[in-house]
Amino acid sequence: MELSYQRRRAVAYFSMEIGIDERICTYSGGLGILAGDTIRSAADLRVPMVAVTLLYRKGYFRQRLEADGWQREEPTSWAFEKLLEEESARAQVQIEGRVVHLRAWRYDVRGEGGYAVPIYFLDADLSENSEWDRGLTQSLYGGDDHYRISQEVILGIGGIRILRALGYHEIATFHLNEGHAALLTLALLDEAAKEAGRESVIQQDVESVRSRCVFTTHTPVPAGHDRFPVDLARKVLGDRNDFFALEGVLHEGHTLNMTYLALHLSRYVNGVAKKHGEVSRLMFAGYDIEAITNGVHAAAWVSAPFRELFDRHIPLWRKDNFSLRYALSVPRDQLWNAHMQCKKQLMGLVNHETGAGMDENILTIGFARRAATYKRADLLFSDMERLKRISNEVGKIQIIYGGKAHPRDHEGKELIKRIFWAKHELQHDIKVAYLENYNMTLGAIMTAGVDIWLNTPEPPMEASGTSGMKAALNGVPNLSVLDGWWIEGHIEGLTGWSVGEPVHGKGKERDHSRDAPSLYEKLEHAAIPSFYHDRDRYLNMMAYSIAINGSFFNTQRMVQEYVLNAYFNR
Repeated sequence: MELSYQRRRAVAYFSMEIGIDERICTYSGGLGILAGDTIRSAADLRVPMVAVTLLYRKGYFRQRLEADGWQREEPTSWAFEKLLEEESARAQVQIEGRVVHLRAWRYDVRGEGGYAVPIYFLDADLSENSEWDRGLTQSLYGGDDHYRISQEVILGIGGIRILRALGYHEIATFHLNEGHAALLTLALLDEAAKEAGRESVIQQDVESVRSRCVFTTHTPVPAGHDRFPVDLARKVLGDRNDFFALEGVLHEGHTLNMTYLALHLSRYVNGVAKKHGEVSRLMFAGYDIEAITNGVHAAAWVSAPFRELFDRHIPLWRKDNFSLRYALSVPRDQLWNAHMQCKKQLMGLVNHETGAGMDENILTIGFARRAATYKRADLLFSDMERLKRISNEVGKIQIIYGGKAHPRDHEGKELIKRIFWAKHELQHDIKVAYLENYNMTLGAIMTAGVDIWLNTPEPPMEASGTSGMKAALNGVPNLSVLDGWWIEGHIEGLTGWSVGEPVHGKGKERDHSRDAPSLYEKLEHAAIPSFYHDRDRYLNMMAYSIAINGSFFNTQRMVQEYVLNAYFNR
Protein backbone atom coordinates (compact mmCIF):
# COMPACT_ATOMS: atom_id res chain seq x y z
CA MET A 1 0.00 0.00 0.00
CA GLU A 2 1.52 3.31 -1.06
CA LEU A 3 2.04 6.08 1.48
CA SER A 4 0.13 8.57 -0.67
CA TYR A 5 -2.83 6.19 -0.53
CA GLN A 6 -2.54 5.95 3.25
CA ARG A 7 -2.26 9.66 3.88
CA ARG A 8 -5.66 10.24 2.32
CA ARG A 9 -7.31 8.47 5.27
CA ALA A 10 -9.19 11.07 7.30
CA VAL A 11 -10.79 8.86 9.97
CA ALA A 12 -9.11 6.33 12.29
CA TYR A 13 -11.54 3.93 13.98
CA PHE A 14 -10.30 2.28 17.19
CA SER A 15 -12.11 -0.69 18.71
CA MET A 16 -11.05 -3.31 21.28
CA GLU A 17 -12.83 -5.94 19.20
CA ILE A 18 -13.82 -6.21 15.56
CA GLY A 19 -15.99 -8.97 14.09
CA ILE A 20 -15.41 -8.90 10.37
CA ASP A 21 -15.05 -12.55 9.37
CA GLU A 22 -16.08 -15.75 11.14
CA ARG A 23 -12.52 -17.05 10.73
CA ILE A 24 -10.97 -13.98 12.38
CA CYS A 25 -11.57 -14.64 16.09
CA THR A 26 -11.19 -11.10 17.40
CA TYR A 27 -14.70 -10.42 18.72
CA SER A 28 -16.95 -11.56 21.54
CA GLY A 29 -20.33 -10.12 20.68
CA GLY A 30 -22.35 -7.08 19.72
CA LEU A 31 -19.65 -4.43 20.11
CA GLY A 32 -17.29 -6.26 17.78
CA ILE A 33 -19.97 -7.16 15.24
CA LEU A 34 -21.10 -3.53 15.15
CA ALA A 35 -17.49 -2.46 14.54
CA GLY A 36 -17.21 -4.89 11.64
CA ASP A 37 -20.49 -3.74 10.12
CA THR A 38 -19.41 -0.09 10.50
CA ILE A 39 -16.20 -0.78 8.59
CA ARG A 40 -18.09 -2.67 5.87
CA SER A 41 -20.41 0.28 5.30
CA ALA A 42 -17.50 2.73 5.41
CA ALA A 43 -15.96 0.73 2.56
CA ASP A 44 -19.27 0.68 0.66
CA LEU A 45 -19.60 4.46 1.02
CA ARG A 46 -15.92 5.11 0.28
CA VAL A 47 -15.36 6.82 3.63
CA PRO A 48 -11.58 7.41 3.97
CA MET A 49 -11.21 5.29 7.10
CA VAL A 50 -8.56 3.08 8.68
CA ALA A 51 -9.30 0.79 11.64
CA VAL A 52 -7.19 -0.45 14.56
CA THR A 53 -7.70 -3.34 16.99
CA LEU A 54 -5.66 -6.11 18.68
CA LEU A 55 -4.76 -9.49 17.20
CA TYR A 56 -5.90 -11.96 19.93
CA ARG A 57 -4.11 -15.11 18.80
CA LYS A 58 -6.20 -17.16 21.25
CA GLY A 59 -9.41 -15.44 20.25
CA TYR A 60 -12.23 -15.25 22.79
CA PHE A 61 -13.19 -18.84 23.72
CA ARG A 62 -15.15 -21.80 22.43
CA GLN A 63 -18.25 -22.53 24.47
CA ARG A 64 -19.03 -26.09 25.55
CA LEU A 65 -22.25 -26.76 27.44
CA GLU A 66 -22.55 -29.69 29.82
CA ALA A 67 -25.75 -31.72 30.17
CA ASP A 68 -27.07 -29.36 32.84
CA GLY A 69 -26.15 -26.27 30.81
CA TRP A 70 -23.02 -25.32 32.73
CA GLN A 71 -20.67 -23.45 30.42
CA ARG A 72 -17.08 -24.59 29.93
CA GLU A 73 -14.57 -22.44 28.06
CA GLU A 74 -12.14 -24.00 25.63
CA PRO A 75 -9.26 -22.15 23.97
CA THR A 76 -9.55 -21.28 20.32
CA SER A 77 -6.94 -20.79 17.66
CA TRP A 78 -7.10 -19.41 14.16
CA ALA A 79 -4.83 -19.22 11.16
CA PHE A 80 -4.16 -15.48 11.27
CA GLU A 81 -1.06 -15.79 9.05
CA LYS A 82 -3.29 -17.10 6.24
CA LEU A 83 -5.94 -14.41 6.63
CA LEU A 84 -3.88 -11.31 7.43
CA GLU A 85 -0.84 -9.71 5.84
CA GLU A 86 2.08 -8.72 8.07
CA GLU A 87 3.33 -5.15 7.73
CA SER A 88 7.01 -4.30 7.98
CA ALA A 89 6.44 -1.21 10.13
CA ARG A 90 7.12 -1.45 13.87
CA ALA A 91 6.18 0.67 16.88
CA GLN A 92 6.95 0.76 20.59
CA VAL A 93 5.09 1.58 23.79
CA GLN A 94 6.25 1.70 27.38
CA ILE A 95 4.49 -0.42 30.00
CA GLU A 96 5.79 -0.16 33.57
CA GLY A 97 8.96 1.38 32.13
CA ARG A 98 9.60 -1.54 29.79
CA VAL A 99 9.74 -1.08 26.04
CA VAL A 100 7.14 -3.29 24.35
CA HIS A 101 7.63 -3.79 20.62
CA LEU A 102 4.61 -4.02 18.33
CA ARG A 103 3.89 -5.05 14.78
CA ALA A 104 0.70 -4.95 12.73
CA TRP A 105 -1.19 -7.35 10.50
CA ARG A 106 -3.51 -5.95 7.83
CA TYR A 107 -6.88 -7.10 6.56
CA ASP A 108 -8.58 -5.12 3.77
CA VAL A 109 -12.36 -4.82 3.87
CA ARG A 110 -13.64 -4.17 0.35
CA GLY A 111 -16.93 -2.45 -0.29
CA GLU A 112 -19.49 -2.89 -3.02
CA GLY A 113 -17.48 -0.76 -5.43
CA GLY A 114 -14.10 -2.25 -4.52
CA TYR A 115 -12.96 0.54 -2.17
CA ALA A 116 -10.85 -0.87 0.69
CA VAL A 117 -10.78 0.05 4.38
CA PRO A 118 -7.72 -1.52 6.04
CA ILE A 119 -7.90 -2.97 9.55
CA TYR A 120 -4.63 -3.21 11.47
CA PHE A 121 -4.37 -5.90 14.14
CA LEU A 122 -1.69 -5.04 16.72
CA ASP A 123 0.57 -7.88 17.86
CA ALA A 124 3.01 -7.90 20.79
CA ASP A 125 4.12 -11.52 20.35
CA LEU A 126 7.67 -10.64 19.29
CA SER A 127 10.94 -12.19 20.46
CA GLU A 128 12.19 -8.82 21.68
CA ASN A 129 9.46 -8.71 24.35
CA SER A 130 9.26 -10.50 27.70
CA GLU A 131 7.00 -13.54 28.02
CA TRP A 132 4.34 -11.54 29.87
CA ASP A 133 4.40 -8.71 27.34
CA ARG A 134 4.15 -11.15 24.46
CA GLY A 135 0.92 -12.43 25.96
CA LEU A 136 -0.77 -9.03 26.02
CA THR A 137 -2.30 -9.54 22.59
CA GLN A 138 -3.25 -13.18 23.15
CA SER A 139 -6.74 -13.08 24.68
CA LEU A 140 -9.78 -10.84 24.31
CA TYR A 141 -11.05 -9.57 27.67
CA GLY A 142 -8.73 -11.92 29.53
CA GLY A 143 -6.84 -11.42 32.76
CA ASP A 144 -7.23 -8.82 35.50
CA ASP A 145 -7.16 -5.01 35.59
CA HIS A 146 -3.37 -5.03 35.17
CA TYR A 147 -3.67 -7.08 31.97
CA ARG A 148 -6.59 -4.99 30.69
CA ILE A 149 -4.99 -1.57 31.15
CA SER A 150 -1.81 -2.88 29.54
CA GLN A 151 -3.86 -4.00 26.55
CA GLU A 152 -5.46 -0.58 26.39
CA VAL A 153 -2.02 1.04 26.32
CA ILE A 154 -1.27 -1.09 23.25
CA LEU A 155 -4.59 -0.28 21.57
CA GLY A 156 -4.62 3.47 22.23
CA ILE A 157 -0.98 4.54 22.35
CA GLY A 158 0.41 1.69 20.28
CA GLY A 159 -2.38 2.14 17.74
CA ILE A 160 -1.48 5.79 17.13
CA ARG A 161 2.22 4.98 16.85
CA ILE A 162 1.76 2.11 14.42
CA LEU A 163 -0.42 4.31 12.23
CA ARG A 164 2.31 6.94 12.17
CA ALA A 165 4.90 4.28 11.36
CA LEU A 166 2.69 3.13 8.47
CA GLY A 167 2.53 6.66 7.07
CA TYR A 168 -0.87 7.85 8.30
CA HIS A 169 0.00 11.44 9.24
CA GLU A 170 -3.06 13.37 8.04
CA ILE A 171 -5.85 11.78 10.09
CA ALA A 172 -8.41 14.43 11.01
CA THR A 173 -10.72 12.40 13.27
CA PHE A 174 -10.05 9.58 15.73
CA HIS A 175 -13.18 7.58 16.55
CA LEU A 176 -13.11 5.81 19.93
CA ASN A 177 -15.55 2.90 19.78
CA GLU A 178 -16.08 2.59 23.55
CA GLY A 179 -13.71 3.77 26.26
CA HIS A 180 -11.17 0.97 25.77
CA ALA A 181 -9.30 3.19 23.28
CA ALA A 182 -9.27 6.31 25.47
CA LEU A 183 -5.50 6.25 26.00
CA LEU A 184 -5.04 7.28 22.39
CA THR A 185 -5.73 10.75 23.78
CA LEU A 186 -2.45 10.53 25.74
CA ALA A 187 -0.57 9.71 22.54
CA LEU A 188 -2.21 12.69 20.82
CA LEU A 189 -1.40 14.95 23.78
CA ASP A 190 2.24 13.91 23.51
CA GLU A 191 2.22 14.68 19.80
CA ALA A 192 0.76 18.14 20.47
CA ALA A 193 3.40 18.86 23.11
CA LYS A 194 6.18 17.68 20.82
CA GLU A 195 4.96 19.91 18.00
CA ALA A 196 5.08 22.84 20.46
CA GLY A 197 8.64 21.91 21.45
CA ARG A 198 7.73 20.72 24.96
CA GLU A 199 8.51 17.45 26.75
CA SER A 200 5.42 17.59 28.95
CA VAL A 201 1.75 18.04 28.14
CA ILE A 202 -0.11 21.07 29.43
CA GLN A 203 -3.76 22.08 29.64
CA GLN A 204 -3.74 23.96 26.36
CA ASP A 205 -2.94 20.69 24.54
CA VAL A 206 -6.32 19.34 25.58
CA GLU A 207 -8.27 21.52 23.13
CA SER A 208 -6.03 20.41 20.28
CA VAL A 209 -6.76 16.76 21.08
CA ARG A 210 -10.45 17.29 21.78
CA SER A 211 -10.93 18.86 18.36
CA ARG A 212 -9.88 15.57 16.74
CA CYS A 213 -11.69 12.93 18.82
CA VAL A 214 -15.15 11.38 18.52
CA PHE A 215 -16.41 9.00 21.20
CA THR A 216 -19.24 6.46 21.10
CA THR A 217 -20.43 5.02 24.41
CA HIS A 218 -22.34 1.76 24.12
CA THR A 219 -23.79 0.81 27.47
CA PRO A 220 -25.34 2.10 30.70
CA VAL A 221 -24.21 -1.09 32.47
CA PRO A 222 -21.49 -0.17 35.04
CA ALA A 223 -19.35 -3.20 34.12
CA GLY A 224 -19.07 -1.82 30.61
CA HIS A 225 -17.05 1.20 31.75
CA ASP A 226 -13.41 0.47 32.51
CA ARG A 227 -12.07 2.02 35.73
CA PHE A 228 -8.53 1.63 37.04
CA PRO A 229 -7.11 2.67 40.42
CA VAL A 230 -4.75 5.59 40.02
CA ASP A 231 -1.88 3.63 41.59
CA LEU A 232 -2.21 0.93 38.93
CA ALA A 233 -2.49 3.54 36.19
CA ARG A 234 0.66 5.29 37.39
CA LYS A 235 2.48 1.96 37.63
CA VAL A 236 1.62 1.00 34.05
CA LEU A 237 1.88 4.43 32.39
CA GLY A 238 4.97 5.49 34.32
CA ASP A 239 6.00 8.92 35.57
CA ARG A 240 3.31 10.95 33.82
CA ASN A 241 2.43 13.53 36.45
CA ASP A 242 1.86 16.01 33.62
CA PHE A 243 -0.92 13.80 32.23
CA PHE A 244 -2.54 12.93 35.56
CA ALA A 245 -2.52 16.61 36.59
CA LEU A 246 -4.65 17.65 33.62
CA GLU A 247 -8.21 18.65 34.39
CA GLY A 248 -10.65 15.80 33.74
CA VAL A 249 -8.11 12.98 33.48
CA LEU A 250 -8.70 11.45 36.92
CA HIS A 251 -12.30 10.87 37.89
CA GLU A 252 -13.05 12.03 41.43
CA GLY A 253 -9.31 12.38 41.91
CA HIS A 254 -8.49 8.70 42.38
CA THR A 255 -9.63 6.69 39.35
CA LEU A 256 -8.63 6.57 35.71
CA ASN A 257 -12.11 6.10 34.27
CA MET A 258 -11.79 5.46 30.55
CA THR A 259 -15.33 6.64 29.81
CA TYR A 260 -14.83 9.98 31.55
CA LEU A 261 -11.41 10.37 29.93
CA ALA A 262 -12.98 9.87 26.50
CA LEU A 263 -15.91 12.16 27.35
CA HIS A 264 -13.59 14.95 28.46
CA LEU A 265 -11.26 14.71 25.47
CA SER A 266 -13.77 14.31 22.62
CA ARG A 267 -15.46 17.05 20.60
CA TYR A 268 -18.43 14.83 19.75
CA VAL A 269 -19.98 12.13 21.94
CA ASN A 270 -22.91 9.91 21.12
CA GLY A 271 -25.01 7.09 22.49
CA VAL A 272 -26.26 4.33 20.20
CA ALA A 273 -30.03 4.93 20.26
CA LYS A 274 -32.19 7.93 21.06
CA LYS A 275 -33.16 6.54 24.46
CA HIS A 276 -29.55 5.61 25.20
CA GLY A 277 -28.49 9.18 24.42
CA GLU A 278 -31.03 10.42 26.97
CA VAL A 279 -29.91 7.89 29.59
CA SER A 280 -26.25 8.76 28.96
CA ARG A 281 -26.93 12.47 29.49
CA LEU A 282 -28.47 11.59 32.86
CA MET A 283 -25.54 9.31 33.74
CA PHE A 284 -22.85 11.78 32.68
CA ALA A 285 -24.30 15.14 33.64
CA GLY A 286 -22.52 18.12 32.18
CA TYR A 287 -21.51 16.47 28.91
CA ASP A 288 -23.21 17.10 25.59
CA ILE A 289 -24.14 13.63 24.35
CA GLU A 290 -25.91 13.11 21.04
CA ALA A 291 -27.44 9.91 19.65
CA ILE A 292 -26.76 7.96 16.48
CA THR A 293 -28.85 4.80 16.47
CA ASN A 294 -26.94 1.64 15.58
CA GLY A 295 -27.55 -0.43 12.49
CA VAL A 296 -26.37 -3.64 10.86
CA HIS A 297 -24.74 -4.19 7.47
CA ALA A 298 -27.64 -5.21 5.27
CA ALA A 299 -25.74 -7.20 2.64
CA ALA A 300 -23.87 -9.13 5.34
CA TRP A 301 -26.95 -10.17 7.34
CA VAL A 302 -29.63 -10.70 4.70
CA SER A 303 -29.87 -14.47 4.14
CA ALA A 304 -29.29 -16.06 0.73
CA PRO A 305 -33.01 -16.64 -0.04
CA PHE A 306 -33.82 -13.01 0.76
CA ARG A 307 -30.79 -11.71 -1.14
CA GLU A 308 -32.11 -13.51 -4.20
CA LEU A 309 -35.59 -12.11 -3.56
CA PHE A 310 -34.32 -8.54 -3.14
CA ASP A 311 -32.05 -8.80 -6.18
CA ARG A 312 -35.10 -9.74 -8.22
CA HIS A 313 -37.51 -7.11 -6.92
CA ILE A 314 -35.29 -4.33 -5.48
CA PRO A 315 -32.12 -4.50 -7.61
CA LEU A 316 -30.40 -1.44 -6.05
CA TRP A 317 -30.89 -2.50 -2.41
CA ARG A 318 -27.20 -3.19 -1.72
CA LYS A 319 -26.07 0.27 -2.82
CA ASP A 320 -29.13 2.01 -1.41
CA ASN A 321 -30.48 0.30 1.68
CA PHE A 322 -33.31 2.83 1.87
CA SER A 323 -34.78 1.22 -1.25
CA LEU A 324 -35.72 -1.78 0.92
CA ARG A 325 -38.90 0.18 1.62
CA TYR A 326 -40.11 -1.28 -1.68
CA ALA A 327 -40.34 -4.66 0.07
CA LEU A 328 -44.00 -3.76 0.51
CA SER A 329 -44.49 -4.61 -3.16
CA VAL A 330 -42.85 -8.06 -2.98
CA PRO A 331 -45.45 -10.83 -3.51
CA ARG A 332 -46.33 -12.35 -0.17
CA ASP A 333 -46.03 -15.92 -1.36
CA GLN A 334 -42.43 -15.23 -2.39
CA LEU A 335 -41.71 -13.72 1.04
CA TRP A 336 -43.07 -16.86 2.67
CA ASN A 337 -41.11 -19.18 0.40
CA ALA A 338 -37.87 -17.33 1.20
CA HIS A 339 -38.66 -17.46 4.90
CA MET A 340 -39.36 -21.19 4.80
CA GLN A 341 -36.04 -21.83 3.10
CA CYS A 342 -34.32 -20.05 6.00
CA LYS A 343 -36.44 -21.89 8.55
CA LYS A 344 -35.69 -25.32 7.06
CA GLN A 345 -31.96 -24.57 7.25
CA LEU A 346 -32.30 -23.60 10.92
CA MET A 347 -34.44 -26.62 11.77
CA GLY A 348 -31.90 -28.91 10.13
CA LEU A 349 -29.06 -27.36 12.12
CA VAL A 350 -30.91 -27.44 15.43
CA ASN A 351 -32.07 -31.02 15.06
CA HIS A 352 -28.62 -32.18 13.95
CA GLU A 353 -26.80 -30.41 16.79
CA THR A 354 -29.25 -30.98 19.64
CA GLY A 355 -31.61 -33.77 18.61
CA ALA A 356 -34.52 -31.55 19.64
CA GLY A 357 -36.81 -32.87 16.90
CA MET A 358 -38.16 -29.45 16.01
CA ASP A 359 -40.89 -29.08 13.38
CA GLU A 360 -40.69 -26.43 10.65
CA ASN A 361 -44.49 -25.97 10.78
CA ILE A 362 -44.49 -24.87 14.44
CA LEU A 363 -44.13 -21.23 15.46
CA THR A 364 -40.46 -20.81 16.40
CA ILE A 365 -39.21 -18.14 18.80
CA GLY A 366 -35.54 -17.15 18.77
CA PHE A 367 -33.46 -15.57 21.54
CA ALA A 368 -29.69 -15.23 21.16
CA ARG A 369 -27.29 -12.72 22.71
CA ARG A 370 -24.71 -12.55 25.47
CA ALA A 371 -25.90 -14.44 28.53
CA ALA A 372 -26.07 -11.59 31.03
CA THR A 373 -28.68 -11.39 33.78
CA TYR A 374 -30.05 -7.97 32.76
CA LYS A 375 -30.94 -9.43 29.34
CA ARG A 376 -33.36 -11.80 31.15
CA ALA A 377 -33.20 -14.76 28.78
CA ASP A 378 -35.37 -16.69 31.25
CA LEU A 379 -38.21 -14.16 31.46
CA LEU A 380 -40.24 -16.38 29.12
CA PHE A 381 -40.17 -19.12 31.79
CA SER A 382 -41.49 -16.95 34.65
CA ASP A 383 -44.83 -18.82 34.67
CA MET A 384 -44.24 -22.30 33.28
CA GLU A 385 -47.84 -23.47 33.66
CA ARG A 386 -49.18 -20.49 31.77
CA LEU A 387 -46.60 -20.98 29.02
CA LYS A 388 -47.62 -24.63 28.70
CA ARG A 389 -51.29 -23.69 28.53
CA ILE A 390 -50.65 -21.09 25.82
CA SER A 391 -48.69 -23.57 23.70
CA ASN A 392 -51.22 -26.40 24.16
CA GLU A 393 -54.42 -24.36 23.78
CA VAL A 394 -53.62 -21.29 21.65
CA GLY A 395 -50.94 -22.60 19.29
CA LYS A 396 -47.80 -24.70 19.57
CA ILE A 397 -44.49 -22.92 20.03
CA GLN A 398 -40.85 -24.03 20.11
CA ILE A 399 -37.90 -21.96 21.31
CA ILE A 400 -34.26 -21.72 20.24
CA TYR A 401 -31.60 -20.09 22.40
CA GLY A 402 -27.96 -19.19 21.90
CA GLY A 403 -25.34 -17.06 23.61
CA LYS A 404 -22.15 -17.12 25.66
CA ALA A 405 -21.63 -15.93 29.21
CA HIS A 406 -18.45 -14.03 29.99
CA PRO A 407 -15.96 -16.48 31.55
CA ARG A 408 -15.99 -14.55 34.84
CA ASP A 409 -19.77 -13.96 34.89
CA HIS A 410 -20.97 -16.68 37.26
CA GLU A 411 -24.53 -15.32 37.26
CA GLY A 412 -24.57 -15.41 33.46
CA LYS A 413 -23.55 -19.05 33.55
CA GLU A 414 -26.29 -19.80 36.06
CA LEU A 415 -28.75 -18.14 33.68
CA ILE A 416 -27.87 -20.67 30.97
CA LYS A 417 -28.39 -23.47 33.50
CA ARG A 418 -31.88 -22.13 34.29
CA ILE A 419 -32.78 -22.31 30.62
CA PHE A 420 -31.61 -25.93 30.52
CA TRP A 421 -33.72 -26.64 33.62
CA ALA A 422 -36.74 -25.08 31.89
CA LYS A 423 -36.02 -27.13 28.78
CA HIS A 424 -36.22 -30.28 30.89
CA GLU A 425 -39.39 -29.18 32.67
CA LEU A 426 -41.12 -28.35 29.39
CA GLN A 427 -39.97 -31.38 27.42
CA HIS A 428 -43.47 -32.90 27.14
CA ASP A 429 -45.14 -29.62 26.11
CA ILE A 430 -42.66 -27.27 24.40
CA LYS A 431 -39.41 -28.10 22.60
CA VAL A 432 -36.51 -25.92 23.69
CA ALA A 433 -32.99 -26.01 22.23
CA TYR A 434 -29.81 -24.15 23.21
CA LEU A 435 -27.18 -23.90 20.46
CA GLU A 436 -23.68 -23.80 21.89
CA ASN A 437 -20.81 -21.57 20.76
CA TYR A 438 -22.96 -18.77 19.37
CA ASN A 439 -21.05 -16.89 16.65
CA MET A 440 -21.58 -14.90 13.45
CA THR A 441 -22.66 -17.92 11.43
CA LEU A 442 -25.21 -19.10 13.99
CA GLY A 443 -26.41 -15.53 14.44
CA ALA A 444 -27.14 -15.21 10.74
CA ILE A 445 -28.94 -18.55 10.57
CA MET A 446 -31.02 -17.90 13.69
CA THR A 447 -32.09 -14.33 12.95
CA ALA A 448 -33.27 -15.39 9.49
CA GLY A 449 -34.83 -18.74 10.39
CA VAL A 450 -37.10 -18.11 13.38
CA ASP A 451 -40.66 -16.78 13.12
CA ILE A 452 -40.43 -14.28 16.00
CA TRP A 453 -37.34 -12.63 17.48
CA LEU A 454 -37.58 -12.20 21.26
CA ASN A 455 -35.71 -9.61 23.34
CA THR A 456 -36.51 -9.02 27.01
CA PRO A 457 -33.84 -6.81 28.62
CA GLU A 458 -34.40 -4.92 31.85
CA PRO A 459 -34.76 -1.34 30.61
CA PRO A 460 -32.95 0.98 30.24
CA MET A 461 -29.95 -1.40 30.24
CA GLU A 462 -30.16 -2.32 26.54
CA ALA A 463 -28.39 0.63 24.95
CA SER A 464 -29.34 -0.41 21.43
CA GLY A 465 -29.33 -4.11 20.51
CA THR A 466 -28.72 -5.18 16.93
CA SER A 467 -29.84 -8.82 16.67
CA GLY A 468 -33.45 -7.70 16.21
CA MET A 469 -32.35 -5.49 13.30
CA LYS A 470 -30.87 -8.54 11.58
CA ALA A 471 -34.14 -10.40 12.11
CA ALA A 472 -36.12 -7.50 10.64
CA LEU A 473 -33.95 -7.46 7.50
CA ASN A 474 -35.04 -11.07 6.96
CA GLY A 475 -38.72 -10.31 7.51
CA VAL A 476 -38.88 -11.62 11.09
CA PRO A 477 -41.14 -9.56 13.41
CA ASN A 478 -39.76 -8.59 16.82
CA LEU A 479 -41.39 -9.22 20.19
CA SER A 480 -39.42 -7.01 22.54
CA VAL A 481 -39.31 -4.86 25.63
CA LEU A 482 -39.44 -1.16 24.72
CA ASP A 483 -35.77 -0.40 25.13
CA GLY A 484 -32.83 0.50 22.89
CA TRP A 485 -33.54 0.57 19.16
CA TRP A 486 -36.96 -1.08 19.53
CA ILE A 487 -38.43 2.14 20.94
CA GLU A 488 -37.73 3.64 17.52
CA GLY A 489 -38.49 0.57 15.39
CA HIS A 490 -41.67 -0.61 17.10
CA ILE A 491 -45.06 -0.09 15.47
CA GLU A 492 -47.51 -2.33 17.30
CA GLY A 493 -48.95 -5.05 15.11
CA LEU A 494 -47.01 -3.82 12.09
CA THR A 495 -43.31 -4.40 12.74
CA GLY A 496 -43.85 -6.58 15.80
CA TRP A 497 -45.14 -6.31 19.36
CA SER A 498 -44.04 -4.56 22.54
CA VAL A 499 -43.55 -6.10 25.98
CA GLY A 500 -44.29 -4.01 29.06
CA GLU A 501 -44.33 -0.25 29.42
CA PRO A 502 -41.65 2.15 28.18
CA VAL A 503 -39.06 3.40 30.63
CA HIS A 504 -38.80 6.99 31.77
CA GLY A 505 -35.56 8.66 32.80
CA LYS A 506 -33.10 6.22 34.35
CA GLY A 507 -35.94 3.72 34.80
CA LYS A 508 -35.62 3.32 38.57
CA GLU A 509 -39.38 3.68 39.10
CA ARG A 510 -40.44 1.23 36.39
CA ASP A 511 -42.30 -1.90 37.54
CA HIS A 512 -40.35 -4.72 35.86
CA SER A 513 -42.67 -7.34 37.39
CA ARG A 514 -45.29 -6.53 34.73
CA ASP A 515 -43.04 -7.63 31.87
CA ALA A 516 -43.66 -11.38 32.11
CA PRO A 517 -47.48 -11.07 32.18
CA SER A 518 -47.27 -8.64 29.26
CA LEU A 519 -45.12 -11.10 27.32
CA TYR A 520 -47.67 -13.88 27.83
CA GLU A 521 -50.52 -11.56 26.82
CA LYS A 522 -48.82 -10.65 23.55
CA LEU A 523 -48.04 -14.28 22.78
CA GLU A 524 -51.54 -15.50 23.60
CA HIS A 525 -53.62 -12.75 22.00
CA ALA A 526 -51.43 -11.35 19.20
CA ALA A 527 -48.31 -13.19 18.05
CA ILE A 528 -49.51 -16.82 18.05
CA PRO A 529 -52.99 -16.10 16.61
CA SER A 530 -51.54 -14.01 13.77
CA PHE A 531 -49.09 -16.75 12.82
CA TYR A 532 -51.61 -19.61 12.83
CA HIS A 533 -54.95 -17.97 12.08
CA ASP A 534 -54.25 -14.72 10.20
CA ARG A 535 -51.36 -15.59 7.91
CA ASP A 536 -52.01 -12.60 5.64
CA ARG A 537 -51.47 -10.28 8.59
CA TYR A 538 -48.30 -12.10 9.57
CA LEU A 539 -46.96 -11.85 6.00
CA ASN A 540 -47.72 -8.12 5.97
CA MET A 541 -45.75 -7.79 9.20
CA MET A 542 -42.85 -9.53 7.50
CA ALA A 543 -43.00 -7.02 4.65
CA TYR A 544 -43.27 -4.04 7.00
CA SER A 545 -40.37 -5.30 9.12
CA ILE A 546 -38.15 -5.14 6.04
CA ALA A 547 -39.63 -1.97 4.56
CA ILE A 548 -39.71 0.12 7.74
CA ASN A 549 -36.97 -1.30 9.95
CA GLY A 550 -34.66 -2.99 7.48
CA SER A 551 -34.49 0.12 5.32
CA PHE A 552 -33.50 2.34 8.26
CA PHE A 553 -31.69 0.34 10.95
CA ASN A 554 -28.60 -0.38 8.89
CA THR A 555 -25.00 0.79 9.06
CA GLN A 556 -25.28 2.53 5.69
CA ARG A 557 -27.62 5.09 7.28
CA MET A 558 -25.61 5.02 10.52
CA VAL A 559 -22.24 5.72 8.87
CA GLN A 560 -23.81 8.55 6.86
CA GLU A 561 -24.90 10.09 10.16
CA TYR A 562 -21.37 9.79 11.55
CA VAL A 563 -19.95 11.41 8.43
CA LEU A 564 -22.39 14.32 8.56
CA ASN A 565 -22.59 14.88 12.32
CA ALA A 566 -19.29 13.66 13.75
CA TYR A 567 -16.42 13.03 11.36
CA PHE A 568 -16.38 16.13 9.19
CA ASN A 569 -18.56 18.56 11.15
CA ARG A 570 -16.07 20.56 13.18
